Amino acid sequence: MKNLVHKIRQNRYFLLFILLFAYAQSIYIRISVRGVVNPYIFTPEAAIATLVSVGVLFLVIVFFIKHWQKSTVFSAKKMLKIFALSLMVYILIMQISGLAIAWAFGNVERNFNRETFVLSTFSDLLNGFIYGSFFLVYYYYNKNKKHQEQLATYHQALSESRITQLKTQLNPHFLFNNLNVLDQLIEEDKYKASDFLNEFADIYRYVLQVSDKELVSISEELDFANQYFKLIQHKYGNAYQLNIENKNANGFIVPLTLQLLIENAVQHNLGTVENPVCIHVNIDGNICVYNNVNLKRNSKATSGRALNNLKEQYRLLSQNPIEIQQSENAFSITIPLIHTSWK
Repeated sequence: MKNLVHKIRQNRYFLLFILLFAYAQSIYIRISVRGVVNPYIFTPEAAIATLVSVGVLFLVIVFFIKHWQKSTVFSAKKMLKIFALSLMVYILIMQISGLAIAWAFGNVERNFNRETFVLSTFSDLLNGFIYGSFFLVYYYYNKNKKHQEQLATYHQALSESRITQLKTQLNPHFLFNNLNVLDQLIEEDKYKASDFLNEFADIYRYVLQVSDKELVSISEELDFANQYFKLIQHKYGNAYQLNIENKNANGFIVPLTLQLLIENAVQHNLGTVENPVCIHVNIDGNICVYNNVNLKRNSKATSGRALNNLKEQYRLLSQNPIEIQQSENAFSITIPLIHTSWK
Protein backbone atom coordinates (compact mmCIF):
# COMPACT_ATOMS: atom_id res chain seq x y z
CA MET A 1 0.00 0.00 0.00
CA LYS A 2 2.83 2.36 0.90
CA ASN A 3 4.53 1.58 -2.42
CA LEU A 4 1.29 2.28 -4.32
CA VAL A 5 0.89 5.67 -2.63
CA HIS A 6 4.50 6.48 -3.54
CA LYS A 7 3.86 5.54 -7.19
CA ILE A 8 0.73 7.69 -7.32
CA ARG A 9 2.60 10.66 -5.86
CA GLN A 10 5.51 10.12 -8.23
CA ASN A 11 3.21 10.11 -11.28
CA ARG A 12 0.65 12.62 -10.01
CA TYR A 13 0.94 14.96 -12.99
CA PHE A 14 0.28 12.17 -15.45
CA LEU A 15 -2.71 10.96 -13.41
CA LEU A 16 -4.00 14.54 -13.22
CA PHE A 17 -3.79 14.75 -17.01
CA ILE A 18 -5.74 11.49 -17.33
CA LEU A 19 -8.41 12.77 -14.92
CA LEU A 20 -8.80 16.08 -16.77
CA PHE A 21 -8.95 14.30 -20.13
CA ALA A 22 -11.58 11.88 -18.79
CA TYR A 23 -13.56 14.80 -17.36
CA ALA A 24 -13.53 16.62 -20.71
CA GLN A 25 -14.50 13.36 -22.44
CA SER A 26 -17.46 12.79 -20.06
CA ILE A 27 -18.76 16.33 -20.65
CA TYR A 28 -18.54 15.89 -24.43
CA ILE A 29 -20.33 12.53 -24.38
CA ARG A 30 -23.14 13.79 -22.10
CA ILE A 31 -23.77 16.86 -24.24
CA SER A 32 -23.69 14.74 -27.43
CA VAL A 33 -26.15 12.18 -26.04
CA ARG A 34 -28.55 14.48 -24.15
CA GLY A 35 -28.35 17.55 -26.36
CA VAL A 36 -28.80 19.85 -23.38
CA VAL A 37 -26.53 21.56 -20.87
CA ASN A 38 -27.41 21.30 -17.19
CA PRO A 39 -25.51 20.99 -13.85
CA TYR A 40 -25.41 17.19 -14.15
CA ILE A 41 -23.27 17.51 -17.28
CA PHE A 42 -20.38 18.84 -15.18
CA THR A 43 -20.42 16.35 -12.30
CA PRO A 44 -17.06 14.49 -12.04
CA GLU A 45 -18.15 10.95 -11.06
CA ALA A 46 -17.80 9.61 -14.62
CA ALA A 47 -14.25 10.97 -14.88
CA ILE A 48 -13.32 9.44 -11.51
CA ALA A 49 -14.80 6.10 -12.57
CA THR A 50 -12.79 6.26 -15.81
CA LEU A 51 -9.61 7.03 -13.85
CA VAL A 52 -10.18 3.99 -11.62
CA SER A 53 -10.94 1.69 -14.58
CA VAL A 54 -7.94 2.78 -16.65
CA GLY A 55 -5.83 2.45 -13.51
CA VAL A 56 -6.61 -1.27 -13.80
CA LEU A 57 -5.44 -1.14 -17.42
CA PHE A 58 -2.18 0.56 -16.39
CA LEU A 59 -1.50 -2.16 -13.82
CA VAL A 60 -2.15 -4.87 -16.43
CA ILE A 61 0.23 -3.19 -18.90
CA VAL A 62 2.95 -2.84 -16.25
CA PHE A 63 2.50 -6.52 -15.33
CA PHE A 64 3.09 -7.68 -18.91
CA ILE A 65 5.96 -5.23 -19.46
CA LYS A 66 7.82 -6.57 -16.41
CA HIS A 67 7.38 -10.15 -17.63
CA TRP A 68 8.05 -9.67 -21.36
CA GLN A 69 10.11 -6.50 -21.79
CA LYS A 70 13.08 -7.11 -19.49
CA SER A 71 15.64 -5.78 -21.95
CA THR A 72 16.54 -2.07 -21.85
CA VAL A 73 16.40 -2.02 -25.66
CA PHE A 74 13.02 -0.85 -26.96
CA SER A 75 11.19 -3.43 -29.09
CA ALA A 76 8.16 -2.22 -31.06
CA LYS A 77 7.08 -5.80 -31.72
CA LYS A 78 6.99 -6.67 -28.03
CA MET A 79 5.30 -3.37 -27.18
CA LEU A 80 2.46 -4.09 -29.65
CA LYS A 81 2.13 -7.61 -28.27
CA ILE A 82 1.93 -6.26 -24.71
CA PHE A 83 -0.59 -3.58 -25.73
CA ALA A 84 -2.87 -6.03 -27.56
CA LEU A 85 -2.89 -8.58 -24.76
CA SER A 86 -3.37 -5.87 -22.13
CA LEU A 87 -6.45 -4.59 -23.98
CA MET A 88 -7.93 -8.10 -24.10
CA VAL A 89 -7.32 -8.69 -20.39
CA TYR A 90 -8.64 -5.21 -19.54
CA ILE A 91 -11.89 -5.77 -21.49
CA LEU A 92 -12.29 -9.16 -19.83
CA ILE A 93 -11.79 -7.66 -16.35
CA MET A 94 -14.25 -4.84 -17.06
CA GLN A 95 -16.91 -7.26 -18.37
CA ILE A 96 -16.51 -9.64 -15.44
CA SER A 97 -16.64 -6.81 -12.90
CA GLY A 98 -19.67 -5.35 -14.73
CA LEU A 99 -21.37 -8.73 -14.65
CA ALA A 100 -20.67 -9.08 -10.91
CA ILE A 101 -22.14 -5.63 -10.18
CA ALA A 102 -25.19 -6.33 -12.36
CA TRP A 103 -25.76 -9.70 -10.67
CA ALA A 104 -25.48 -8.07 -7.22
CA PHE A 105 -28.20 -5.56 -8.11
CA GLY A 106 -30.32 -8.00 -10.12
CA ASN A 107 -29.79 -6.18 -13.44
CA VAL A 108 -28.08 -8.91 -15.47
CA GLU A 109 -30.74 -9.16 -18.17
CA ARG A 110 -30.96 -5.40 -18.62
CA ASN A 111 -27.22 -4.68 -18.55
CA PHE A 112 -26.02 -7.73 -20.44
CA ASN A 113 -28.29 -8.07 -23.41
CA ARG A 114 -26.65 -8.32 -26.81
CA GLU A 115 -26.85 -4.64 -27.72
CA THR A 116 -25.63 -3.41 -24.34
CA PHE A 117 -22.82 -5.98 -24.27
CA VAL A 118 -21.52 -4.94 -27.72
CA LEU A 119 -21.75 -1.25 -26.86
CA SER A 120 -19.94 -1.62 -23.51
CA THR A 121 -17.25 -3.81 -25.09
CA PHE A 122 -16.66 -1.24 -27.83
CA SER A 123 -16.56 1.55 -25.23
CA ASP A 124 -14.01 -0.35 -23.12
CA LEU A 125 -11.94 -1.11 -26.21
CA LEU A 126 -11.93 2.55 -27.28
CA ASN A 127 -11.05 3.78 -23.78
CA GLY A 128 -8.39 1.12 -23.44
CA PHE A 129 -6.82 2.11 -26.76
CA ILE A 130 -6.83 5.86 -25.96
CA TYR A 131 -5.67 5.71 -22.35
CA GLY A 132 -3.36 2.74 -22.93
CA SER A 133 -1.62 4.73 -25.67
CA PHE A 134 -1.18 7.66 -23.29
CA PHE A 135 0.31 5.33 -20.68
CA LEU A 136 2.72 3.59 -23.04
CA VAL A 137 4.04 6.90 -24.37
CA TYR A 138 4.50 8.15 -20.81
CA TYR A 139 6.04 4.89 -19.59
CA TYR A 140 8.58 4.50 -22.40
CA TYR A 141 9.47 8.20 -22.28
CA ASN A 142 10.36 7.89 -18.58
CA LYS A 143 12.16 4.62 -19.18
CA ASN A 144 14.24 6.14 -21.98
CA LYS A 145 14.98 9.22 -19.84
CA LYS A 146 16.15 7.03 -16.97
CA HIS A 147 18.25 4.95 -19.35
CA GLN A 148 19.93 8.08 -20.73
CA GLU A 149 20.70 9.27 -17.19
CA GLN A 150 22.24 5.88 -16.39
CA LEU A 151 24.35 6.08 -19.54
CA ALA A 152 25.52 9.58 -18.62
CA THR A 153 26.45 8.40 -15.12
CA TYR A 154 28.28 5.41 -16.58
CA HIS A 155 30.23 7.51 -19.09
CA GLN A 156 31.15 10.03 -16.38
CA ALA A 157 32.43 7.25 -14.12
CA LEU A 158 34.32 5.78 -17.07
CA SER A 159 35.86 9.18 -17.86
CA GLU A 160 36.93 9.68 -14.25
CA SER A 161 38.52 6.22 -14.22
CA ARG A 162 40.29 6.92 -17.52
CA ILE A 163 41.62 10.27 -16.27
CA THR A 164 42.96 8.62 -13.12
CA GLN A 165 44.79 6.06 -15.27
CA LEU A 166 46.28 8.82 -17.42
CA LYS A 167 47.51 10.72 -14.36
CA THR A 168 49.23 7.64 -12.98
CA GLN A 169 51.21 7.58 -16.23
CA LEU A 170 52.04 11.32 -16.24
CA ASN A 171 53.33 11.56 -12.66
CA PRO A 172 56.09 8.94 -13.08
CA HIS A 173 56.97 10.61 -16.39
CA PHE A 174 57.51 13.91 -14.54
CA LEU A 175 59.51 12.20 -11.78
CA PHE A 176 61.86 10.16 -13.97
CA ASN A 177 62.68 13.02 -16.35
CA ASN A 178 63.72 15.27 -13.48
CA LEU A 179 65.69 12.53 -11.75
CA ASN A 180 67.66 12.22 -14.98
CA VAL A 181 68.41 15.96 -14.81
CA LEU A 182 69.46 15.52 -11.17
CA ASP A 183 71.74 12.63 -12.11
CA GLN A 184 73.52 14.79 -14.70
CA LEU A 185 73.88 17.70 -12.27
CA ILE A 186 75.44 15.45 -9.64
CA GLU A 187 78.21 14.63 -12.09
CA GLU A 188 78.68 18.26 -13.17
CA ASP A 189 78.12 20.35 -10.02
CA LYS A 190 77.07 18.84 -6.69
CA TYR A 191 76.09 22.25 -5.26
CA LYS A 192 73.73 22.90 -8.15
CA ALA A 193 72.44 19.36 -7.69
CA SER A 194 71.67 20.07 -4.03
CA ASP A 195 69.76 23.28 -4.86
CA PHE A 196 67.94 21.45 -7.65
CA LEU A 197 66.93 18.66 -5.28
CA ASN A 198 65.52 21.09 -2.69
CA GLU A 199 63.43 22.93 -5.27
CA PHE A 200 62.38 19.69 -6.89
CA ALA A 201 61.10 18.40 -3.54
CA ASP A 202 58.89 21.51 -3.16
CA ILE A 203 57.59 21.19 -6.71
CA TYR A 204 56.88 17.48 -6.46
CA ARG A 205 54.82 18.18 -3.36
CA TYR A 206 52.52 20.21 -5.64
CA VAL A 207 52.44 17.31 -8.10
CA LEU A 208 51.22 14.98 -5.35
CA GLN A 209 48.61 17.51 -4.19
CA VAL A 210 47.01 17.81 -7.63
CA SER A 211 47.34 14.15 -8.59
CA ASP A 212 43.73 13.47 -7.55
CA LYS A 213 42.28 16.58 -9.23
CA GLU A 214 40.86 16.73 -12.74
CA LEU A 215 41.38 20.51 -12.98
CA VAL A 216 43.22 23.36 -11.27
CA SER A 217 42.93 27.11 -11.72
CA ILE A 218 45.07 28.66 -14.45
CA SER A 219 46.73 31.04 -11.96
CA GLU A 220 47.80 28.08 -9.82
CA GLU A 221 49.24 26.31 -12.83
CA LEU A 222 51.13 29.45 -13.91
CA ASP A 223 52.83 29.68 -10.53
CA PHE A 224 53.87 26.06 -10.82
CA ALA A 225 55.15 26.57 -14.38
CA ASN A 226 57.39 29.42 -13.22
CA GLN A 227 58.73 27.28 -10.37
CA TYR A 228 59.36 24.39 -12.70
CA PHE A 229 61.22 26.57 -15.19
CA LYS A 230 63.68 27.49 -12.44
CA LEU A 231 64.66 23.82 -12.37
CA ILE A 232 65.37 24.04 -16.11
CA GLN A 233 67.62 27.04 -15.53
CA HIS A 234 69.63 25.13 -12.92
CA LYS A 235 70.92 22.92 -15.72
CA TYR A 236 70.77 25.09 -18.83
CA GLY A 237 71.01 28.67 -17.60
CA ASN A 238 69.73 31.13 -20.22
CA ALA A 239 69.80 28.60 -23.06
CA TYR A 240 66.05 28.33 -22.57
CA GLN A 241 63.81 31.31 -21.92
CA LEU A 242 60.21 31.49 -20.75
CA ASN A 243 57.87 34.38 -21.47
CA ILE A 244 54.29 34.37 -20.11
CA GLU A 245 51.71 36.85 -21.36
CA ASN A 246 48.56 36.53 -19.27
CA LYS A 247 45.54 38.46 -20.54
CA ASN A 248 42.92 36.23 -18.97
CA ALA A 249 43.67 34.18 -15.86
CA ASN A 250 40.09 32.98 -15.39
CA GLY A 251 39.33 29.32 -15.95
CA PHE A 252 40.66 25.85 -15.29
CA ILE A 253 43.35 23.66 -16.78
CA VAL A 254 44.50 20.06 -16.47
CA PRO A 255 47.25 19.90 -13.80
CA LEU A 256 50.85 19.85 -15.12
CA THR A 257 49.80 20.93 -18.61
CA LEU A 258 52.24 23.85 -18.86
CA GLN A 259 55.04 21.88 -17.19
CA LEU A 260 54.67 19.12 -19.75
CA LEU A 261 54.71 21.54 -22.70
CA ILE A 262 57.78 23.37 -21.33
CA GLU A 263 59.49 20.05 -20.79
CA ASN A 264 58.56 18.98 -24.32
CA ALA A 265 60.20 22.09 -25.82
CA VAL A 266 63.39 21.53 -23.81
CA GLN A 267 63.53 17.83 -24.55
CA HIS A 268 63.32 18.19 -28.33
CA ASN A 269 65.19 21.45 -28.99
CA LEU A 270 68.81 22.43 -28.47
CA GLY A 271 69.18 25.81 -26.82
CA THR A 272 72.35 27.84 -26.32
CA VAL A 273 73.08 31.23 -24.81
CA GLU A 274 73.77 32.59 -28.32
CA ASN A 275 70.71 30.91 -29.87
CA PRO A 276 68.19 30.29 -27.05
CA VAL A 277 64.96 28.36 -27.34
CA CYS A 278 62.23 30.85 -26.45
CA ILE A 279 59.05 29.39 -25.00
CA HIS A 280 56.06 31.73 -25.11
CA VAL A 281 52.85 31.17 -23.17
CA ASN A 282 49.97 33.38 -24.28
CA ILE A 283 46.69 33.22 -22.35
CA ASP A 284 43.73 34.94 -23.95
CA GLY A 285 40.57 32.85 -24.18
CA ASN A 286 42.72 29.79 -24.89
CA ILE A 287 46.29 28.96 -23.92
CA CYS A 288 48.79 29.03 -26.74
CA VAL A 289 52.28 27.66 -26.05
CA TYR A 290 54.80 28.05 -28.85
CA ASN A 291 58.57 27.95 -29.31
CA ASN A 292 61.17 28.30 -32.02
CA VAL A 293 62.50 25.01 -33.36
CA ASN A 294 66.13 23.90 -33.20
CA LEU A 295 65.87 20.15 -33.07
CA LYS A 296 68.56 18.15 -31.30
CA ARG A 297 70.50 16.06 -33.76
CA ASN A 298 71.23 13.12 -31.51
CA SER A 299 68.09 13.19 -29.38
CA LYS A 300 66.54 9.87 -28.50
CA ALA A 301 63.30 9.00 -30.20
CA THR A 302 60.35 9.52 -27.87
CA SER A 303 57.01 7.77 -27.84
CA GLY A 304 55.04 10.97 -27.31
CA ARG A 305 53.01 9.18 -24.64
CA ALA A 306 52.88 12.16 -22.26
CA LEU A 307 51.50 14.50 -24.94
CA ASN A 308 49.03 11.87 -26.12
CA ASN A 309 47.85 11.37 -22.55
CA LEU A 310 47.33 15.11 -22.20
CA LYS A 311 45.30 15.19 -25.41
CA GLU A 312 43.19 12.32 -24.12
CA GLN A 313 42.46 14.12 -20.84
CA TYR A 314 41.28 17.25 -22.65
CA ARG A 315 39.15 15.10 -24.95
CA LEU A 316 37.38 13.73 -21.87
CA LEU A 317 37.11 17.05 -20.03
CA SER A 318 36.40 19.56 -22.78
CA GLN A 319 34.41 19.81 -25.99
CA ASN A 320 37.34 21.61 -27.62
CA PRO A 321 40.34 19.46 -28.55
CA ILE A 322 44.02 20.35 -28.33
CA GLU A 323 45.35 21.83 -31.59
CA ILE A 324 48.97 21.29 -32.68
CA GLN A 325 50.76 23.19 -35.45
CA GLN A 326 54.34 22.51 -36.52
CA SER A 327 56.64 23.99 -39.14
CA GLU A 328 60.38 24.03 -39.76
CA ASN A 329 60.84 27.09 -37.57
CA ALA A 330 58.11 26.91 -34.91
CA PHE A 331 56.02 24.55 -32.86
CA SER A 332 52.76 25.64 -31.23
CA ILE A 333 50.02 23.95 -29.27
CA THR A 334 46.67 25.48 -28.30
CA ILE A 335 45.01 24.31 -25.10
CA PRO A 336 41.33 25.11 -24.40
CA LEU A 337 40.57 26.91 -21.14
CA ILE A 338 37.78 25.18 -19.24
CA HIS A 339 35.54 27.85 -17.72
CA THR A 340 33.43 25.70 -15.41
CA SER A 341 34.73 23.12 -12.99
CA TRP A 342 34.15 19.65 -14.42
CA LYS A 343 32.04 17.21 -12.41
